[in-house]
Formats: sequence, structure tokens, C-alpha cells
Amino acid sequence: MPLRLTPLRLVYLALVIVGAILPWTYFYAWFDANGWSLSAMIDAWYVNDATTALVYDLTIAAVALTIWALVEAFRGNRWFLLVIPATFGIGVSCGLPLALLLKARDTA
Repeated sequence: MPLRLTPLRLVYLALVIVGAILPWTYFYAWFDANGWSLSAMIDAWYVNDATTALVYDLTIAAVALTIWALVEAFRGNRWFLLVIPATFGIGVSCGLPLALLLKARDTA
């Protein structure tokens, strides 16, 4: 069944795109300035209490989103499996709007 783009779905799709591009522009800038070391970037996530709190906040959100995606996939909506690489490969800012876009498809 093709995805009909209602105004709500267009908003979710726009958020998927912005959520994929915007965070990675900063990640690429950081890597360009500090070298392409993933361990150095992970160390930078824990430089103070504020960044550490964000890491835990986003990690918990990513785990919850992954569980939801797996439940939806086991219920027959295999497209929800795309949420997992979007979440861990790009970020929650991409994975969550993607999940909402897919869920909006089910409810139409």
C-alpha cells in the first residue's frame, strides 16, 4: 500500500529528514576538527553532567523506541525494523519521526 502524504505525514517526513541531516552536520564538524575517532567522541559525551544526562536521556529513549519498533515488527509491520538502524545509526531525532510516520500510515 503506497504512503499517502497527508499534512501530518509531511510533517513527520520533514522531521525525519531534518533529524537525519542536522545532527550529523555537527558530528561531521566535530570529527573534522578532532579526528575520526569514535572513542574520542564518546569520551566527549561525558565531559560534564549536562552532556552525560543527555547521553542517558537519549539512550533510554533509543531503547524504548527499539522495543516499540520490535513489537510493531512482530505484529506484522516489518517496515518498523527500519526504525532501529535509523535510531542507532543516525539518532533518535530521525528514528522517532520515522516511527511516527510509519504508525500514521497504519492509522489512515
